[in-house]
Amino acid sequence: MGTLMTIAAARRQLLVAWVGVIALAVQTIVWAGPLALVVLGVIGSIVWVAIAHTLTSALTSAGRETRRYAQAEREAAAWQAAQDAHLFEGRMRLGQTERLAAPMLRRIADRDGRLTDTQREECRTLEASIRDEIRGRMLLTDVVRTEVRRARERGIVVTLLDEGGIDDLDEASRDRVLSRLAEAIAVSHADRIIARTAAATSPAAVTVVGLVDPIGAAPEADEPEVELWLEIPREVETGDVDATAANPGE
Repeated sequence: MGTLMTIAAARRQLLVAWVGVIALAVQTIVWAGPLALVVLGVIGSIVWVAIAHTLTSALTSAGRETRRYAQAEREAAAWQAAQDAHLFEGRMRLGQTERLAAPMLRRIADRDGRLTDTQREECRTLEASIRDEIRGRMLLTDVVRTEVRRARERGIVVTLLDEGGIDDLDEASRDRVLSRLAEAIAVSHADRIIARTAAATSPAAVTVVGLVDPIGAAPEADEPEVELWLEIPREVETGDVDATAANPGE
């Protein structure tokens, strides 16, 4: 009985082991008296169960600590990978910014800052493009860049804000979303366009708002009119509904 209870304790059945040896001790006392605990080896059985209990607890604690350290190691590795990715992206964007801005900066330095109106407009366009590369991130493709540039040439102020909401999309879904974004920018006649990624938990991937500033309107009409409201979903919706657009004037 003592051997069986020791095995039970080693297999982490601690309640069964202690109940077993206690029952064994009580049965021995009732049957042969207290001295029989020593003569028949019941005390030894209790000691072996206690040793098995101690070893089992120590091994359980060691296993728990090992899992905790392994989890901490994985988290540290993930953090290091994220830092390396941020560093790489920062260097890449700095290099890209340098390639875009260096020729214009040299031209400004050569002319001592005296630029024509056309050159100033070119500087403003270049600055907006650099800002897009920093703040737009995943919202930018060659098609989106082209439509944004054309919109600015039409006098539209375009703002792209990527807050990480589409980082988890696969390449096909992201291409679909950004193609729809480029189409919306191409057909809009707003004065200002703001494209922002939605939260990762939102069914919409990107929200696009086109605003028209009031000109010659009544004095109380201080708020700009919404010319375009577009939500581009993460997934292709049933019924071929790809987005929702609203024009308050209609």
